Amino acid sequence: MSVFFPGFFESNEYFIDEKRHFLKLHNEYRVYDPMGLHVGSVVQRLSKPQKLLRLLLRKRVLPFHLELTDANNVLLASMHRGWAFFLSRITIFDEKGMVSGSIQQKFKLIRPRFIIFDARERRVAEIKGDWKAWSFTITDARGNRIGTINKKWGGMAREFFTTADKYHVTIEPSFAEDRNKMNIVVTAITIDMVLKESQ
Repeated sequence: MSVFFPGFFESNEYFIDEKRHFLKLHNEYRVYDPMGLHVGSVVQRLSKPQKLLRLLLRKRVLPFHLELTDANNVLLASMHRGWAFFLSRITIFDEKGMVSGSIQQKFKLIRPRFIIFDARERRVAEIKGDWKAWSFTITDARGNRIGTINKKWGGMAREFFTTADKYHVTIEPSFAEDRNKMNIVVTAITIDMVLKESQ
């Protein structure tokens, strides 16, 4: 059954650009559409004690909270991970704060995998690839390819994205506009931030 979502999730293509900060203690990214218009942001929210802990402890064990907002700063979704002494589960919340799904992070050597579940713990998708080469494939529960994440693109995007640390997310247009897509898009556009927090 289809579920209504803000226009942000109706897109099938996203360009993600990390925002640089001096003495950076948190991560922040801006999201653009294929025309180069700013359509959203991903921001890591940290309390003062959490900022202090980041100076003392390794990031990969610390909790984190990410918020996805649209261009008007309206909350679309959020992600939360608790203390992580091993590979952890990340919970996805919708704009009302209800659990929408979760992500189980796994690694095989330097090849990360993200298994995405819905709110009923049913597996709906997987993202896997080579982090060093920055090439990821998104597949549905049946193993069919439904999208990609990478740092290589051409065409109009070259006019406004020029550095190697930006990345591009594509979702197959035929993929259903439902809550599974929201969970997949949220995971895909935050993947760089999640990987950095896992180092």
